Amino acid sequence: MHTGLKITAFAAALAATFGSAYAVGGVMDPAVAEQGPSHQDGHGAKEAAEKGVGEKSAGEATELPGGLQVSQGGYALDLSTPRVEAGEPAELRFAVVDEDTSRKVTAFRREHDKELHLIVASSDLTTYRHLHPERAADGTWSTPVELPEAGGYRVFADFTPDVKNAEGITLGADLAVSGDARPEALPKAERTATVDGYEVTLDGALRPGAGSELKLEVEKDGKPVTDLQPYLGAYGHLVALRAGDLAYLHVHPNGEPGDGRTKPGPEVSFTATAPSKGAYRLFLDFRHEGKVRTAAFTVHAGGAAAGDPVPENGESAEHGH
Repeated sequence: MHTGLKITAFAAALAATFGSAYAVGGVMDPAVAEQGPSHQDGHGAKEAAEKGVGEKSAGEATELPGGLQVSQGGYALDLSTPRVEAGEPAELRFAVVDEDTSRKVTAFRREHDKELHLIVASSDLTTYRHLHPERAADGTWSTPVELPEAGGYRVFADFTPDVKNAEGITLGADLAVSGDARPEALPKAERTATVDGYEVTLDGALRPGAGSELKLEVEKDGKPVTDLQPYLGAYGHLVALRAGDLAYLHVHPNGEPGDGRTKPGPEVSFTATAPSKGAYRLFLDFRHEGKVRTAAFTVHAGGAAAGDPVPENGESAEHGH
């Protein structure tokens, strides 16, 4: 695994699956040069926005969003399962490698109940998996997976090395799923998503370069769900992926179970900052009655669009598509 293998590998995979026009349009987005930090928590995102952290000043280069690079900060993602068959059970195997020593990393900080969070998403953002791999003593991670549709996918490893002054890192690698690939269009923006009889409503706007609150309210059979169960140390887990290049934005909720002020539903609140204008797909994991479900939304940052969620203050949601 080499440091130079970064966005170019993903661009090639996108081009092979969707055509060069789509790939170049996503990866060569001029806003990429103005990205801010991508690994945020509910309070840190707001503080970063207020202080201007992540904004590009004259002569200063800001780091890319998470997931666009296979190596960053001295660590590399070594995906030893680069291809699986569509609709067939498979095992993903990978490791995080210390580039200075070429050894597999075995020490991680435990965050939100896990040492490492693994996300797999299709390039058209219609398939999403939040997996929980297990680590062997030698640093090799593995997890079962079954992906329904053929095409290009991206694997994201979200972790923090257990070393002094370490910060969270999200690395990304390409995964090919063999079969008859038929990519779909990005779903249109809607305020409400339904999953397994649950209705989740999104209120708020995702804004480029500024922290904003996203509220998601969960109902079942027309009644508010007030007994959400903790999942990964919270009542909700939210991931955002930018359409085109799949830049990764991982946000955490405002508050946590047991803090004396956060209720177990029906509302879960997040603070997030979009790294650029554009279309994003939000994936909310929530747990109720012992099962984790995922509600997905398309949102736009950077201008008004019909059908986008509108915040409570009446200001239009933004769209930069």
